[in-house]
Amino acid sequence: MSEAAATQAQYRVLVVDDDPDMVAFLARMLKGEGLLVESARDGEAALSLIKKAPPDLVLLDVMMPGASGFDVCRLLKGDEATALIPVVLVTALEDGDSRVRGIEAGADDFLSKPVKREELIARVKTLRRLHDTRKELESRRLAAEVERKDAIRKAFSRYISPRLADRIADAAGEGGDPFQGRAQRTSLVALFADLRGFTRLTEQKDVRAVVHMLNEYFGVLTDAAYLHDGTIFNMAGDSLLVGFNVPFAQPDAAERAWRTALEMVGRFAPVAAAWKDQHGLALGVGVGICAGDAIIGNVGSAHYASYTIIGNPVNTAARLMEMAAPGEVLVCGPVFERIRHLVPAQSVEGRGDVTLRGRSESIPVFAVKATWGPA
Repeated sequence: MSEAAATQAQYRVLVVDDDPDMVAFLARMLKGEGLLVESARDGEAALSLIKKAPPDLVLLDVMMPGASGFDVCRLLKGDEATALIPVVLVTALEDGDSRVRGIEAGADDFLSKPVKREELIARVKTLRRLHDTRKELESRRLAAEVERKDAIRKAFSRYISPRLADRIADAAGEGGDPFQGRAQRTSLVALFADLRGFTRLTEQKDVRAVVHMLNEYFGVLTDAAYLHDGTIFNMAGDSLLVGFNVPFAQPDAAERAWRTALEMVGRFAPVAAAWKDQHGLALGVGVGICAGDAIIGNVGSAHYASYTIIGNPVNTAARLMEMAAPGEVLVCGPVFERIRHLVPAQSVEGRGDVTLRGRSESIPVFAVKATWGPA
């Protein structure tokens, strides 16, 4: 068989008719054009065959026992998996109402009995070209969608974990985008971390060494944040702001933030030890965590804007971070209540009610020892 004939034979036509003579007649003409022909005696058998292996075209008799051709066509066109398969209704009915019923059922074309060979072949060729065009357009659409989702994943993977990047790409594909909505007030958990002793680092080391060490430091912290699906909102100097329960709901946001803090402190400890041996600097991560309502949205000017979080939990987490000693995690009362069951009592030191700069009322603060083990 030639390559052209082989390509032609790949086009599969399903003939559905309860009259075996009509099936044989149609099959003979179609096979004469090099097409692959299958048959079904009624609508139920046809639907079963189509479900197993969708054909490229269906020739469907209207008058059959059981489900009519109209019914079968309506079912095929109503199913996303089979909606694009061309359906030709073959009928002896010539009245206008039957044509209207066929159009309403979603039929792509009609053939009148007795079927003429020239008309049959012309219909099949036209619908084949249409079907091939539809498949090509759908293939291009899917390829473009995959490309767009990959671009979204690459863009957002710098700020969020791969799992969240996938969710954002899927949401964008469905017409939603958590980063494009209007600013809103929402409940979240903010985590601030910074490098204690950073000022001495910048004063004692040359620029290349400082940049290299900061990259290593931020690599450890961002890996810890991504491990627990935190969203990185800001990275400035030696500080990192991570949000939880945004942009997607996380009922265990406080626990995620706490585990992230443990990962940050624990994973950075060997790095800090190596730096001390190499550079004689005693450095460590200080972490502050607080929960509450904050504003989330795109903030900036027409020339520059960023998706960020603003409000008391962010400010409080920053103040706690400033108070934290190297290797220490400070949390506000609401966060501690949510993680109390995860922390041994002997690992907690209450710091009492503390009045933080920028706030008129005091808040309960707890220092929690970071007992770390790789997740």
